[in-house]
Amino acid sequence: MWSRRRQGAIALICLCAILYLYTALPTDIRGHIKAYGPTRWRQGSYADGEPPPPPPPAENSPPDTSISETTLPGAVHVPGFTIFDRLYVWNGTLYAVTSNAKAFPDLRTVISQPKDRLNGVNIDPTPEDMQIISPEDAKPFLGDHAIVISGTSFIFWDTEQFMAHYYHWWGELILGAIRVYASLALVPGIATPLPEPKRFIMPNIVDHSWRDRAGVDGPLMRAGWPDASIERGDLWADLVGLNSTFVFERAMVISRTGAHTSPLSSLWYKMISSTMNVTVPDDFWKPLQQRVIENAVGYLPVMDENGTVLSEPKSKAPVVTYISRQSGVRRLSDEAHEGLVKELQALEEEGLIELNIAAMEFLTFSQQLETVARTTIMVGVHGNGLTHQLWMPSSPRSTIIEIFFPQSYLHDYELLARNMGHKHYAVWNDTYVTYAPGKWFEGVEQGDRKDFNGVSIPVHGPTVAELIRDRLTTDAQ
Repeated sequence: MWSRRRQGAIALICLCAILYLYTALPTDIRGHIKAYGPTRWRQGSYADGEPPPPPPPAENSPPDTSISETTLPGAVHVPGFTIFDRLYVWNGTLYAVTSNAKAFPDLRTVISQPKDRLNGVNIDPTPEDMQIISPEDAKPFLGDHAIVISGTSFIFWDTEQFMAHYYHWWGELILGAIRVYASLALVPGIATPLPEPKRFIMPNIVDHSWRDRAGVDGPLMRAGWPDASIERGDLWADLVGLNSTFVFERAMVISRTGAHTSPLSSLWYKMISSTMNVTVPDDFWKPLQQRVIENAVGYLPVMDENGTVLSEPKSKAPVVTYISRQSGVRRLSDEAHEGLVKELQALEEEGLIELNIAAMEFLTFSQQLETVARTTIMVGVHGNGLTHQLWMPSSPRSTIIEIFFPQSYLHDYELLARNMGHKHYAVWNDTYVTYAPGKWFEGVEQGDRKDFNGVSIPVHGPTVAELIRDRLTTDAQ
């Protein structure tokens, strides 16, 4: 064992040697070692002319309970689908706190009174619905601190008037909200991937009246967001009852009346119109689509580029699904139905397609989704069943063939097809129309509602069959 004196002498000699080697290095190398040593990052300092990286966030940092200003994180404001960071609620009223009220949108494009939309009835928002206030004016209302509601919340401000319908819920409210939310991924400075919504809130729904009669909307929500909560008016009443200020870290306020203030509403006459000029990532819907299918069906079908299903159960050819409405209202005449089925069966016998005739009302929920998840071309009379295209995979050949009473036209399912990446055709008996990107049918046309919603809608089977043949045999566009 060495003595303590000898150990100290050796340590001193080693230290002197290190100092001598360091001072012998060129100046530029010494500077490099300093720049990348433990004290590399300092507030306001730069290394080699480059901005320093931000310090790592503190783990388990406490939520910000201060009454700080509300911001708009989106690149543009979309009427009816407004995203706020730090949106406050007190006594049932929403508050945006800002020093620059002019930078915020007109509240009529954001929210309305919680009343049904009726002709001639003014439901412009009142101060009881929402206010934009300055930080100085906020204190008497909001106090000095707020209870934080973390994550992203979707707040559906509507009444049940249009909620309890598969198309209106999923094809407008949810699709529009996801499209606008996905646009944040393209905003510089916003971290991606975007976190999924943590909760869906309906302040003006006090019961289960948001659910559709077919019982589809609720199960699809659970399949899409198993961990998210779905809250109704009782949550809002609880917030009021506490007489405390709450702040949503990020919230989207969704309002049908607000959406219809968009000039685009006069082109397509649908709530989702206001979102159609929003730039979004490619396949913005795909993660949700695949999550719903995997959770509800148990597997995700795999297809080749032509639409043939490669995974078990395999298909012999691309699947064409004809959604039959013959047991309900708004349906084909019996003669037209039989003629269409005959032509589709001929295509199957030829080996060009695998035919699936689906009466959705007789299938279980998972069977319905499995059917459309294996489909490349969907055929059906204008109606709620065509909302199922939301779960049909997009491909160069994916197609929606929507049958109308001749010369009538509504944009509902054509807009869905544009969002999903499906080619859409409107069939009027023995003719059809389709529109390239940037083009569309002008206006809406229902004609005689007895014909539009009737039980004798005509369709020429050979026309539909030839359209399918063309989509599956020519170069897809």
